[in-house]
Amino acid sequence: MARINLLPWREQLREERKQRFVVAMGAAAVIAIALVFLAGQYLDGATERQNARNNFVKKEIAVLDARIKEISQLKERRQQLLERMKIIQDLQGNRPVIGHIFDQLVRTLPDGVYFTELNRVGANIAITGFAESNNRVSGLMRNLDASEWLKAPTLTEVKAVTAGAVDQANVFQLNVLQVQPGESAPDDGGSKPIEKNKKAVKR
Repeated sequence: MARINLLPWREQLREERKQRFVVAMGAAAVIAIALVFLAGQYLDGATERQNARNNFVKKEIAVLDARIKEISQLKERRQQLLERMKIIQDLQGNRPVIGHIFDQLVRTLPDGVYFTELNRVGANIAITGFAESNNRVSGLMRNLDASEWLKAPTLTEVKAVTAGAVDQANVFQLNVLQVQPGESAPDDGGSKPIEKNKKAVKR
């Protein structure tokens, strides 16, 4: 029987298998390196895109903050303009009031009474004058209370003085509140400047 030596064939097969294994390991290493590289590139790209989004959001937030600040400034300016408009409207609306007050003071002044001084602070008007008698002062107070522009007269002082050897008069001081027609008497006080008129008003 012939004897066949199989050792070279097995050794060659073993070498081939080793080579295939080395090639497979090399290919796996190359693929792994490629995957890691691709993953790194993808993560770097995702990071850059996210950073770009963040920067865009920051810029938009800065723009919105600037617009909000501008809107706040516009609201403040609008409020200031509204306050100025209200002051102007109040001044225009109150312009004829002083004329009505003087007209009513003249209309309510009875015979035998004249004013020497008028002081106005806010809605309160202080009147100083002379009257021939206490009845004249009472008539003045009734006339003031019946006026549409003047209400709630209050007598603060009245005293008799001798003007001459025979003539005698009563010096009086009273307060009256200025109101708008149809309104009740307001509280005393206000921020309007004092208006004075020391000229005598006589009827």
